[in-house]
Amino acid sequence: MKILLIEDNSADAKLIGEMLKDISPLPLDLVHAARLSAGLQRISGERFDALLVDLGLPDSKGIDTLKKVLVQAPEVPIIVLTGLADEVTGIQAMHVGAQDYLVKGSVNSDLLIRSIRYAIERKRLMTELRNLSLLDDLTGLNNRRGFFALAEQQMKLAKRERRGLLVMLADLDDMKKINDTLGHEKGDLALRDTATILKETFRGSDVISRIGGDEFAVCIAEDEKSGEDVVTNRLQKNLDEYNNSERRSFTLSLSLGFASCGYGSSCSIDEMLSKADKLMYEQKRNKHDKRL
Repeated sequence: MKILLIEDNSADAKLIGEMLKDISPLPLDLVHAARLSAGLQRISGERFDALLVDLGLPDSKGIDTLKKVLVQAPEVPIIVLTGLADEVTGIQAMHVGAQDYLVKGSVNSDLLIRSIRYAIERKRLMTELRNLSLLDDLTGLNNRRGFFALAEQQMKLAKRERRGLLVMLADLDDMKKINDTLGHEKGDLALRDTATILKETFRGSDVISRIGGDEFAVCIAEDEKSGEDVVTNRLQKNLDEYNNSERRSFTLSLSLGFASCGYGSSCSIDEMLSKADKLMYEQKRNKHDKRL
């Protein structure tokens, strides 16, 4: 395990290092930072299994220290180190997002490693539970709940950055025909392939989701590389490449609908999704009419 200790007291840091050395045969790599700024810099460039964080640092104090670490490392389990008379702060830290707290002066090797192990396991279980509630089992994309949760965050971020927001709704054409003529296994494959194409088309910062049986939604922070025309062309190019290269018994086609919310406009994700839905079904009807 690789552990980062953010602690300005050299004596406390040395003691913790010695405690961890006593734990055998478990190999541990302890990295020490004496300031929060130095710790955050290490977190940004390295992967850690757990963080031990003193809340009383020269460049940050109290719960605010924990909040700054959580922003930088939301997925890493954090154990807070508190003073002898500050147990209330430790409990408060757990409410904010720490996995555990230890009172300095009352820690031994067994307690320290047990706390680290439990913190890692609790964080792993929390992540699994969160993913189960926000992710679609078949495609690995966000599900409908995950879409709305993350799209709301994307909207707040767009407002802070004074950018517009774009929502795209996509419906997989002829999904019923694929299921009826080729079987549901092929239908599931078509959905997974569509998810792969969407992930190749959009950025990691875009919210890509499967919100229904054959419906997908993407929430995009608008810029010169992510307007409606740019997105449509890029997606169609990826679809064409897929259909020309993959030896499938079906062809993938998507009907699209878009809704945008410019900076300063009053919009909701629900309203944007509803507008995109109407435009998407209009495109689907036009495709159907052309076949008749």
